[in-house]
Order: sequence, then structure tokens, then C-alpha cells
Amino acid sequence: MGGSAGAVWGRAEQQDFRSRVRGTLLGTAVGDALGAPADGLDLAAIREAHGAQGLTDLAPAYGRRGAVTHLTQLTLFSVDGLIRAQVRRDTGAWHPPTDLHRAYRRWVATQRDWGPDLRRKDDGWLAHEEWLYVRRDAPRALLLGLGDETMGTPEAPKNPGEHGPEAAARSAPFGLLVGWEPQLVAQLAVECAAQTHGHPTGYLTAGAYAVVVHGLARGESLDAAVQRALALLAARPGHEPVVDALRHALGAVRQGLPTPARVTGLIGAGTAEGLVAAAVYCALVGEDVRHGLRLAVNHDGPSAATGALTGGLLGALHGETALPPAWLAELEGRPTVLELADDFAMEMTQGPALHGPAGSSPGWLARYPRA
Repeated sequence: MGGSAGAVWGRAEQQDFRSRVRGTLLGTAVGDALGAPADGLDLAAIREAHGAQGLTDLAPAYGRRGAVTHLTQLTLFSVDGLIRAQVRRDTGAWHPPTDLHRAYRRWVATQRDWGPDLRRKDDGWLAHEEWLYVRRDAPRALLLGLGDETMGTPEAPKNPGEHGPEAAARSAPFGLLVGWEPQLVAQLAVECAAQTHGHPTGYLTAGAYAVVVHGLARGESLDAAVQRALALLAARPGHEPVVDALRHALGAVRQGLPTPARVTGLIGAGTAEGLVAAAVYCALVGEDVRHGLRLAVNHDGPSAATGALTGGLLGALHGETALPPAWLAELEGRPTVLELADDFAMEMTQGPALHGPAGSSPGWLARYPRA
């Protein structure tokens, strides 16, 4: 974000941006929560548990309705890391992947510790949110990739065989860097994905998803945003499976009414590119957010990840007011998600007023320490 923030961000633009930031983070969380009860179930089992229509409403998971999984937890820490990167920029230290790695390491502590350690002053406010200290079936790749101080990079990635959807599903926040060029957004998402998902399909899909969210956050159509992602991917080694999956998704839109079988077909083996393709498809063919999210969770593949990925797209596209209010009302952690969304929007549009040449807000630096 350049120093000309005042000129770029009129009031209407700030309000639109904040609505899309809230929409993206709440949409990710609500899609995650809708899909969580169906994770690990095929369509027949989902219908057996929830009726002939499948999952049409929030259902209990982890002992409550509206519970989120590790996918939402990590998305929130992505936002925290991005805010911290902006705040640390004033010190002359500018390496966002390092700030994201530190944020993801703070998430790992939530999976290991009983609760927040208030002695860790560098944690900032998000790591002090007690509700985040719950284990929500994070796969081993995440815990292993972030299990020590060594940061994976695209040149020396962690888990080089890992091409699951988890890295992509925490990458929507990179797309909210609307002042960045799309190729820089893609590069940052790829570098941060390689910290846990070292297979090119895993990290390139994360980059593609971030670029699609970026286009939506800038007001583009979903189709245009996907075309931009396809163009950016073409130069990268190993892009073919990701490009093929996204093209397949665009083609499927013209093949008649959406069905669970079509979504299952796009998901394929359940690796990153199939889930992002399915999410793009559900967001394109959904009549509204509720319909798109129901399509995204009723199939034979991983429901929470597909729901989270679809929710991020629909929220960025339509803003928070398009999300189903009854689902938001029961969403676990909604106050935290909203607070973080508004902090991110404030940092991106008004950062110089919070920490700049004219002085710093001590309250802001306590929330997002420079350490």
C-alpha cells in the first residue's frame, strides 16, 4: 500500500473494501462451519445423517452448531501475519513470509497449549483469544510443517509431497491486498503455502486462489478473476494440473444444472486444485450464497475445505451483507472474525495514521507488536 492512501481511499471505497474483507473472512468461516459436520462422509452418508437434501443448514460438529475447523483458525492467523508485516515495515524489516511464518507458529501454539500465555508479550491480541485453543483435526502436514523454527520456501519446501487443500484454504487473506499487483499476491501466497505444502500443485493452487480473491476484492467478476489467475500460472513450472482443474470448472458451468456428482467430479482425488476448482464452480453457479455453499458441502469429497474455499470467494464477491444472517448468528468466533477483519481494513486503508512518521498508536502496537 503506497503512501498515497488518503488519495486512493475515499469513504465509499473504504466501506466497500471493509465489507469485502468482512465478507471474505466470515464467508470462509461460515462455509467451513457448514461443511464441518460432513467432513469424512460421502454423499450417501451425509443424506443418511441429514435427510434427502443433505446438509442444508448448520449442524453440530465438535459439540456445537457453527463450529469452525483448523481452516478458519489458520485463515485468521494469515490476517494477523499480514497486519504484523505492514506494522513491521516501518522498522525497515520487510519480509512478509517471515511474518506469516511467525503467525502460523502462534497458531501451532494454540494446538499445543492449554490456553493463552499472557507472559508472551509479542503474541499480540489474536493469540490471546481463548476460543482458538481447541484442536480441530488439523492434519499432520500442518503440524509438521510448522513444527520447528525452520521456514519452508518454494526452493526448500516443507512436506514436498503434500498437495492437500489446506494451504489454499488459508490463503484468501492474501487476495485482500488490493493495493498489490496480482503477481506479487500470487508470489506471497505461494511462498507461505510452501511452509506446509511443498508439492507444486499444493502451493501453486494457493497462489491461484489468492489471485482469484484479489480480483473479486478489486471488483472484478469471478470469471475475469479466474482468467487472470490462469494467465499468471502459465509461466510457472508444474502449473498444468492447476490450470486444467480451473478450466474444467469453467467448462462445467455450461453443462446443465449443478449436481453433487458434478462437484464430486471436479474435486477428483481431493487435492488442492480439485477443491479450488469445485469452489470456483459452486460460486459461479450458486443462485445466492446459501445455494452456493450448500452445493459446496454436499458431495463425496472434503466438505469443510470446499465450503471454506467457496465461502471466501462468495464473501469477497458480494460482501458481508450477502451472507445468510441465521448462519452468522450461530458462527463460532464471529466477534473475533469481525474485529480482525476491521483491523485489517483499517491497517490497509489508514495504516499511516496508526503507525507512521507522525507517531504511533500504542494500543495498535500492543495488538500487533513489531517484535
